[in-house]
Amino acid sequence: MNMNPSTQESTGALKSDPRMKQYFSSEDERRRMTKTLFDDAAPGYDTAESLTGLGSGAWYRREVLMRMGLKKGMTLLDVAAGTGLVTVPGVELVGPEGRVIALDPSPGMLAELRKKVAVETLEGYAEAIPLPDAQVDFVSMGYALRHVGDIHKAFAEYLRVLRPGGQVCIMEISRPRSRLLRGLLSFHIAVLVPLLARLTGRHADVKRLWVYYGDTIEAALDPDTIQEALRRAGFADVACSVSLGIFREYTGHKP
Repeated sequence: MNMNPSTQESTGALKSDPRMKQYFSSEDERRRMTKTLFDDAAPGYDTAESLTGLGSGAWYRREVLMRMGLKKGMTLLDVAAGTGLVTVPGVELVGPEGRVIALDPSPGMLAELRKKVAVETLEGYAEAIPLPDAQVDFVSMGYALRHVGDIHKAFAEYLRVLRPGGQVCIMEISRPRSRLLRGLLSFHIAVLVPLLARLTGRHADVKRLWVYYGDTIEAALDPDTIQEALRRAGFADVACSVSLGIFREYTGHKP
């Protein structure tokens, strides 16, 4: 995939940000590094995620999907599905008459997902979704936009695979405006969660991934840029709602 590293909009985890330069210097390098991080952390990912959200994540993700209109009989594409934290409630909401497809570049994460639920899985990236046009009713993405190399290509792909009238819902963590809250969030994600995960005696491999998580939150694109990119891709009624000052839901639909 061709990248323009000089523009902020071309990367979710900004390559121009000093925090990112310690991890990668090119798109190929970013993909190799993040795939290794996620593969290594996959067995302990759910434990660390539960600690990060203080146990509220499962309820919140299901509530967002319901509020944004995911219903029985729909076809859902969960992009960057990981271990299935959005996929699982998606399966429950669409029911047996619906269809769920989980897409992720990490085989390790998809292997963990398949232990939980029987759905179609695809190994790939948001910028090149291996599906024909107009195949799904709803595209979801849970806390992974920061790891996308080119949001414009990703959003164009979302629009392409959606049927007319289809919905996109991107859940993401954003930087708190308060410097104090930013410091507390960084400490919680990069220090406290890996420590607690280690104390449980389960899968200390999450430590480096969670440090990386904290840095990508600091380096992430601002909400206005994300909404404008959705509009440029062709989405209508683009909106962003905020919960607890840091959890955002970016939405839009295909005309």
